[in-house]
Amino acid sequence: MATERSADVQELAGAEAPTADESVDLTNKSVIKATVLLSELGRHRQGITVTELAHAVGMTRPTAFRLLLSLEQTGFVDRVDNRYLLGWQMARLGRIADPYTGAVARIQPVLDEYAAKLNETFSFAMVRGELAYDVIAEASASRYLNVSHLYLGGTYPVHASATGKVLLAELSDEQIATELPEKLESYTPHTITSRKALMKELRQVREQEYAILDDELEEGLFVVACPVRDVAGALVGILSVNGPVQRLKSDRLPDTIDQLRQAARDVAKALS
Repeated sequence: MATERSADVQELAGAEAPTADESVDLTNKSVIKATVLLSELGRHRQGITVTELAHAVGMTRPTAFRLLLSLEQTGFVDRVDNRYLLGWQMARLGRIADPYTGAVARIQPVLDEYAAKLNETFSFAMVRGELAYDVIAEASASRYLNVSHLYLGGTYPVHASATGKVLLAELSDEQIATELPEKLESYTPHTITSRKALMKELRQVREQEYAILDDELEEGLFVVACPVRDVAGALVGILSVNGPVQRLKSDRLPDTIDQLRQAARDVAKALS
C-alpha cells in the first residue's frame, strides 16, 4: 500500500505541467473536480480506493490522486490504508452549516419560472439518505384549484408518493424487500398496497426516469416526480409537479413530463 502511494506520487510528479494560459482555467476546473470527488466519497461510508473513485466519476487516476492528496492535507479527506473517505473537516463544517438556505436561494427562481410557465405547483425535495429527504422549496400555481404548501418541510409515505417512488427506484429489489413489508398501508382505494406490485412499478420508474402518483395518496391528487442528479450521477434531490387529476392527467401530460425533466436539469445546474 505504501508502494502504491509512492508510485502515485512519482506518476503525479511526471505529469505534464499546464501552460501559463491554462493555469487559471485549470484552477477552476480543479475545484469543481474536487467537489465531485467529495460527493462520490459521501456514497462510500467504508471508503473507496483511488482507482475505484476515479472510475466512478470518470476521471483519470493521476488527477483523482492529486486532488485527494490536497484534500487529505486539509482534512477534507481521510485515508485508511489505501481507501479514502470523507474527513473530519467535512463533519465539522456539516455540523455548523445550514443545509438548505443556500440551496433554496439557488433553485427557487427555477421553480418560480416553471410554475408560472405550466401554471402548476412545483416542489423540490433534498435527499438526506437512502429513504430520507426534506421538502425544502415550492412554487405555487396561480389557479384557484391547486396543490400548495401542503407538505413544505414535511415528508410523504415512500410507497404512496411520486417522490418516494423515485427514492425507492434507486435501491435494488433486495434492498426494497428489506425496507418495506409485503403489505403496505392504504391511503385511498388506488394506493399500491402490495410490495410485489410496487416493485414492478419501480422497475418502470428506473427505465423512464420519472415516477407518477395517481390518486394514491389523496383522491384527486396527481403528481409527476423526476430525479435531480449531480455531475457524477448521484441523486441529490427530486423535483415534482403537483395538481388535480383532471388537469394534469390529460393529453398535456407528455409535454408536462418534458418540461419537468428540463426543470430538473436546470435545478441540477443551479445547485452545481
